[in-house]
Amino acid sequence: MYSAAISGTGLFTPPNTITNAELVEALNAFVETFNAENAAAIEAGTVEALSPSSDEFIVKASGIRARYVLNKEGVLDIARMAPSLPTRTNEELSIQAEMAIQPARDAIATAGLEIADIDGVICAASNMQRAYPAMSIEIQAALGMDTGWAFDMNVACSSATFGIDMAAAAVRSGQARRILMINPEICSAHLNWENRDCHFIFGDVCTAVIVEREDLAVERAAGPVWSLLGSKLKTQFSNNIRNNFGFLNRTEADQRTGWDLLFQQEGRKVFKEVVPMVAEMIGEHLSEHDLAADDVRRFWLHQANKNMNDFIANKVLGRVPDEDEAPVVLDEFANTSSAGCIIAFHRHSSDLSVGDLGVLCSFGAGYSAGSVIIRRAA
Repeated sequence: MYSAAISGTGLFTPPNTITNAELVEALNAFVETFNAENAAAIEAGTVEALSPSSDEFIVKASGIRARYVLNKEGVLDIARMAPSLPTRTNEELSIQAEMAIQPARDAIATAGLEIADIDGVICAASNMQRAYPAMSIEIQAALGMDTGWAFDMNVACSSATFGIDMAAAAVRSGQARRILMINPEICSAHLNWENRDCHFIFGDVCTAVIVEREDLAVERAAGPVWSLLGSKLKTQFSNNIRNNFGFLNRTEADQRTGWDLLFQQEGRKVFKEVVPMVAEMIGEHLSEHDLAADDVRRFWLHQANKNMNDFIANKVLGRVPDEDEAPVVLDEFANTSSAGCIIAFHRHSSDLSVGDLGVLCSFGAGYSAGSVIIRRAA
């Protein structure tokens, strides 16, 4: 058995950003038009009036101030209220694979490696743009990898921590020396941008992580090396976060269309049920490694909602954390599903010293939750 480590990360951000102010302006214009066009039905009680939003409401509810998206014009167009992405032929590189190339190469370069050094690719994300061929295999080909293997996996917002665990298992067993774990998240495409309660939640991004044999990474010492001390994974079925889109939709006797097939969430129930579960899991995980919460230098938590992160960190530490202990990136990126904790780690890890401990944690639909304890080794 070998020890596994993280030796490189990469981040791709789309060129377009939407501020809360821009988003609210578009939504409120849509709401005004909808309510006016349906005034009679609203008065008769057959149609429910839509409510406007505000920047203050979004920040208070989530801590989010902006988000990156692949397409801005479609989202802000009140006649469309959805991203507009061009159709690509089978011969063209798919959108998710295209998103993956830059962060993959950056992670590989940061680790001091070449494409030929990678033995496998895991594409872990909330939504795949097609059922098959696997996105990971297309990414493998696009990177010029002519050997090795690749597969896709989906555990919703926990996909990255579960992906790290799967990569580490392959490395520890000797099946691979180095794995590229990649998270191309096009969250803007599964979001109901007409819904005040959720239209602000998500953004688009792609992250990449290199997981490799620790002895090889430390010997090379191209950059920071993080020992993977252990992972703890948990799933518990719930309908409170759901996406019903799939190929079986076309077979349904009463075919559903539109927003019913996209992201749906019972936010209050999720907060009440997931937050205590995650805090307890992190505490148990640390105890299993004979560690206390105060031994941890930094927590890179899932960037879904600042209120959730604050509650979890407070519960684990027994006190309110400062931003250095639990850094926030969702104010800039919004919720990027599986990529959130990786962005936080990518942006806020280089200042830690050899020997410092950290915890990567994600949680979301499923319910699913993953905790990864790491220690800087070099």
